[in-house]
Amino acid sequence: MDWRETAESGVTMADYVLFTDSSCDIGMDTLAEWGVKTECLTFKFDDSDTEYISMFGEPGQKVQGCEVMPAREFYDRMRSGGVARTSAVNMQTFYDAFKEELEKGNDILFIGMSTGISNTSNAASIAADELKSEYPDRKIITIDTLTASVGQGLLLYEAVMMKREGKDIDEVAGYVMANLLRMNLWVTVEDLSYLKRGGRISATAAFAGGVLQLKPVIHLDNEGKLENMMKIRGRSQSIKALEKLYTERATDKKGRYMICQADCLEDAKTLENMIYEKHGAEAVMITDMSPVIGAHTGPGAIVLVFYGEER
Repeated sequence: MDWRETAESGVTMADYVLFTDSSCDIGMDTLAEWGVKTECLTFKFDDSDTEYISMFGEPGQKVQGCEVMPAREFYDRMRSGGVARTSAVNMQTFYDAFKEELEKGNDILFIGMSTGISNTSNAASIAADELKSEYPDRKIITIDTLTASVGQGLLLYEAVMMKREGKDIDEVAGYVMANLLRMNLWVTVEDLSYLKRGGRISATAAFAGGVLQLKPVIHLDNEGKLENMMKIRGRSQSIKALEKLYTERATDKKGRYMICQADCLEDAKTLENMIYEKHGAEAVMITDMSPVIGAHTGPGAIVLVFYGEER
């Protein structure tokens, strides 16, 4: 059942609130429509003191006191040599946001970014631990998904659907915990220079890869850390490699999957078409890669997530 159908079915909402962070790569309008509270990581370009939230929006728009940058502008600045530095959400931000809902009598389920990549989920857990003693009658559950981008986003989507079907907080948290290590996240990038900047590969490897047109295929392991799995020659072949991974590893070839793209929508649609032509499955959604992820992968990155037996 689609979440829109359950939203319109008149099911009584359970008395808990879903929280996430902006690394889930689900747009702010969609998250608001889902009723998910979102705390945002931030970023700055090295040549500017302006702090932006790590979600895309319209020029001049402000969210949580920070400016919002359009996706095309962000990736164009990266193409022009701009370097974006990201910052995690701090504990106090989570403390204040959680407390506001606890004061209303709501329980809290936070579904967050891998601690193998960011401190954000740790900050949420620390805030939750402090609040548990203040609100002993309330439930505060924080989950480190050990994934990010639409890997985190797909787990959040499942949680939203379950909540709209009337599932309680323990059922939803149990599902996420039981399935997070089944979440396969695979990513390929267009330009190795961004991985070099982040220390993921050496300057020598980046230069050689550029000359040979090598495109790495990376995944998130069971500790939620990036692991370089293979190098494919050429962009079209790297996209085919993602489809092949889906074909080989997805437990349900007609099941739910998501794609995220860093200003390369047509390539993302090409990947979806490959999967659809072979298995008849359309992506739940194709999303924009947020700055917190895109700052490290660069423009042209594509993420594919789906359920497998294991990662």
